[in-house]
Amino acid sequence: MEKDNIGFLGRDDVVELAPGLYVIAGRNKSRFPFCNAFLITGTETVLIDTGIGYKKLKALDEQCHIDRVIISHPHPDHISGFDLLRDRILMLPEETPAGVDDLFKLGRRFTGTEENGRMWADFARNILNLEPLREPDGRFGDGEVLDFGGIQLEAIHTAGHLYDHYCFFDRNSRTLITTDIDFSSFGPWYGNPGSAIEPFIESIHRLMKYPYERVCSSHKPLIEGDATEDFEKFLAAFERHRQMILKLCNRPTTLHKMTEQSPFYHHRLKHKSIQYLFERNMIRKNLDLLIRDGLVAMENGLFSKVKS
Repeated sequence: MEKDNIGFLGRDDVVELAPGLYVIAGRNKSRFPFCNAFLITGTETVLIDTGIGYKKLKALDEQCHIDRVIISHPHPDHISGFDLLRDRILMLPEETPAGVDDLFKLGRRFTGTEENGRMWADFARNILNLEPLREPDGRFGDGEVLDFGGIQLEAIHTAGHLYDHYCFFDRNSRTLITTDIDFSSFGPWYGNPGSAIEPFIESIHRLMKYPYERVCSSHKPLIEGDATEDFEKFLAAFERHRQMILKLCNRPTTLHKMTEQSPFYHHRLKHKSIQYLFERNMIRKNLDLLIRDGLVAMENGLFSKVKS
């Protein structure tokens, strides 16, 4: 198929990060269940993540014809629309377990149980209109350089948000793609069983050491120049979360009661059962660290702040 990059790349929702490297804004200002995607027009046309919205993805493919799809991590907002490109070369992180071709298996991984996995799969299929991935044609690992001619992306394993979460760095243009280290006002999200707070923090510090000149994430606009302030503000949200959960323990309380207060989502998610699961996980991860650090005690299912 003849490629016509110029027509699509002249749109307002496409920003050139470097020659041959572009960010394409997702629908609804790239808010969940959409995300930014990153297009490479080098020796082949490559798309990192597919969640820009079905119509936009179809228009992009018609004008550029995508040869290869790279998935940064298999959360629904990053894989939606993949079904349109199912016949293209697919690459996944080497840490991503088998089962990406089955929504129930994904759901079980993202919620931790069979019952909740089925609920998540129904949510993904019926609310998000999500189709699963397929088993990949290849995988990439930490430190591997993906060479596409003028664009040479270093794959950076950044666990925390999800164990198999990846970011990318183009050393030629010094462009850092931080995917879901996204600088959102919500702060870091770690609501899956395979998410973890301390590896998340370590991943952010690792990225800050790269000699970048611009930073672009999956849900926010491009940051030109020094992004230290943005990184530090995002890091500060971990402490804000920690203090928020510690405050809930001023009086003895249960995990269920804390979750019902919805300190993270403030009851904004329409699917309340999904909200409950993710909120409970985030609260529990903070509680585990507070208990380890001697700031909270748990007795008979009640969590309480340790008096100094």
